[in-house]
This record gives sequence, C-alpha cells and structure tokens, in this order.
Amino acid sequence: MKIAHVAAVALLLAGTSYAQQPQQEATPPVPPGARHVPDHIVPVPDTVSPQMQAIIAQPYNPNWNVVPKSPGEWKAIVDKAAAAVVATLPEIREKLGVTVQPTTIAGVKAFIVTPKVIPPHNRDRVLVHVHGGAYVLSPGEAATKEAIELAGFGGFKVISVDYRMPPDFPYPAAMDDAMAVYRAVLKTTKAKNVGIFGTSTGGGMTLAMVLRAKMEHLPLPGAIAPGTPWSDMTKTGDSFYANEMLDNVLVSDDGFLHAAALLYANGHDLKDPLLSPVYGDMHGFPPTILTSGTRDLFLSNTVRVHRKLREAGVEAVLQVFEGESHAQYYRDINAPETKEYNAEVAGFFDKHLGR
Repeated sequence: MKIAHVAAVALLLAGTSYAQQPQQEATPPVPPGARHVPDHIVPVPDTVSPQMQAIIAQPYNPNWNVVPKSPGEWKAIVDKAAAAVVATLPEIREKLGVTVQPTTIAGVKAFIVTPKVIPPHNRDRVLVHVHGGAYVLSPGEAATKEAIELAGFGGFKVISVDYRMPPDFPYPAAMDDAMAVYRAVLKTTKAKNVGIFGTSTGGGMTLAMVLRAKMEHLPLPGAIAPGTPWSDMTKTGDSFYANEMLDNVLVSDDGFLHAAALLYANGHDLKDPLLSPVYGDMHGFPPTILTSGTRDLFLSNTVRVHRKLREAGVEAVLQVFEGESHAQYYRDINAPETKEYNAEVAGFFDKHLGR
C-alpha cells in the first residue's frame, strides 16, 4: 500500500498531507518535583519493520492544533478526511477478501463486514465494532477499515456501527446508537459469543458500553478489545506529557483533540464514566485485551485501564508496540505489526468467546 494511503487512514486528525514540525512554546515554570526534559532527538527505531519505520518517520498530522469555529468548519475537516480514507478501502477489501454491506439495525446505520470464508468455530460468533475518530471523524464507510482487517485476518463476521456524531448529535447519541445495536445483536446471538472492539474513541466506547450494559443489567459480551482507548477525556496521565510532540498522530491534547472532547461532551463532566470510562467500576468486566504503542499519547490511558481491570480481578492483557504513535498498529495491512496485532486480538477472541 502506498504510504500516502497509509497516512490517510489515521482515524484521529486525519489528512492527506502532513504539516512540518510545530514550533514549541516557551518552556513554562517547572512545578516542584516535575522534570524539565531537555530538547533531544528521538530517532526512528531500527527494531521495527520497514513499513512501520516509514509510518513512524512521517511528520506531524496537520490538523492536530486546528480548532474549528463552526459546524461548517468541523464538517469540512470530517468530509476531507473521510474521502481520503474511503479511497483506500477497495484495495484493502480486495486484498483481505472481505465484503461490506450497509444496513440498518434497530434504527441505527451500520455495516455488515464479512470475510469470504468464516471458519466453522466462528459461525455463531459476532464482533461489534465501534470506530475511532474523536467522536467527530470517520462517518459512514470511512469507519470500516479496522473492521475489515479483523474480519479478513481473523475470519469473523463484524457489525461496524455508524453511530451519530457531533456537531449535529453530541453525547449521548453515539453511545445510544452503539447500545441499540448491541441489544439487537443479543436477540440473535448469545452474549458469550459476542465480542466488542474498537480503537481510540472506539476503545473508550467499548469500555463505556460494558459499563452501560452493567447499568442496564444486560448480559455482558464474552470478551472485549479496546485499542488505545480514549478512556480519560481530561489531560490526565503521564504520557499526555511524556509523549507530547513525540506522537505524530495526536501530537498533543491541546488543540483539535480537546476541542472534540468538549464538542462531544456538550457540557457534561468529562470525568463522567460514560465519557471517561477509566473512572467507572470495572468489577465483573469480561476478559480484555488492550493495545498501545511506546509513543502513543494515550499510552497512560491504556495502562491505567489495564491496572484498574487487574485490580478488579479481571483477566486483562496489555500489548505495547515499539516506537508506535497513536493507533499505528493497524495502519498498513502489509506491515508485520498489523498482522501481529490482528492475530493477537483474533486469538484472544477465539480463546474467550463461546462457540
């Protein structure tokens, strides 16, 4: 796959070109006990594949510090990013042998993502996919790439939820839509045979869906796979500072990302567990596999969830990929890291879902 196409699929702050290195602001006063890290160079690691080296070496995402001033400006960014992603999908579907069919489930737009061959042990299993994109990006077909990968690499039928998003539909519209689809799936599939997964926003939503299922006394899924979850919408956690300007996808919480959080939350407390699920009660959660990268701005979001799950006695696996910024583990279907990620998640679902 061409690198330009790989770059286009960044679910957060995506674009078809990349900005040059942003200028750093003046160094603020150092609070007691804090560390003032001197300027230093962080090279591209030679311990990852050539495909991943190319992704890690890309300049900063150009939209990281863009704060739209109107619904029209939000939608212009969303439409441009979505068009770039959609252009890459036919090649990916063809290579992985996957079909994507638009549908409506419980009044919610969705896509049925089906591999050409579903192994016998997966025929009674369904994965529900909630996409990333800061709750504003990747509408429609643009949201399906991650679902296509896991369907193709793992041999699962996947339902990808095309949930409503701001500026037209802020919180709780996305969660309402995802839960409506989940409830509909439970009518035809045993909960133990259902998995939920997603990356970034989708990772946060995966966790929040389990919290809400507990609140609504619904059967919980057999297993979940939150990838680099947006589990805390506030700038809380070590990697928000340690990986700021190192992550070339999100770059910083101060810009588009924080603006998107406020747009979606629509005045609600950002620490509400259904917005920031790391603050929720995770006792009784299903087995969980979490994924991040060493340069990921959301590494701490992921690590904190892992520790909270373990403290609650939940079986939880944490995998962290070398050198990767936010969600780069599935950017290029030709990269060994992408195949490894999908194999790990597919294997985890195979181990824990019912048959």
